[in-house]
Amino acid sequence: MNELAFDPVAALKHYHAAIDDLDFEAIEACFAPDAEYVSDGVGAIVGRDAIMAAFRGYFAVYGDQVSKDETVAALSPRAAWSRWRLDASDAATGVRLSRSGVETVHFDANCRIAKVEVIDDAAAR
Repeated sequence: MNELAFDPVAALKHYHAAIDDLDFEAIEACFAPDAEYVSDGVGAIVGRDAIMAAFRGYFAVYGDQVSKDETVAALSPRAAWSRWRLDASDAATGVRLSRSGVETVHFDANCRIAKVEVIDDAAAR
C-alpha cells in the first residue's frame, strides 16, 4: 500500500470495530503473522495464532464487553494511539470488569499490526 494512503487512525478504528463486532476473522486479518501483543493484563503474546487464541479465550469469558475510544491520534505514519475504557461481565460469575488505559498500535509495511502495547490506568489495576 502507498505510504501516503495509509491512515493509522483509520486502521486502528477498523481493528477496534472488528473487536466490538467479535469478528474474529477480521481481527485476525489485522495482525501480521509475527505480531506481538503486550499488555499489563496478559504480558507478552507473540504470533498471530497465539494472539487470536488469547482473544477467543478472553471473549469466551467477557463476550458482552462494551468498549469506547475516548481519544484516537496518529503518532507516526505507522502508529496510532488510543485512550479507551471498557465494561464487561464474566459469563460464569456475572462479576463486572471495568478497565481503562492507553493503547499504541504499530503497523508494518504491509499495513498489518506488528505490535500492540496496552497500558492499564493505575486506578483500574
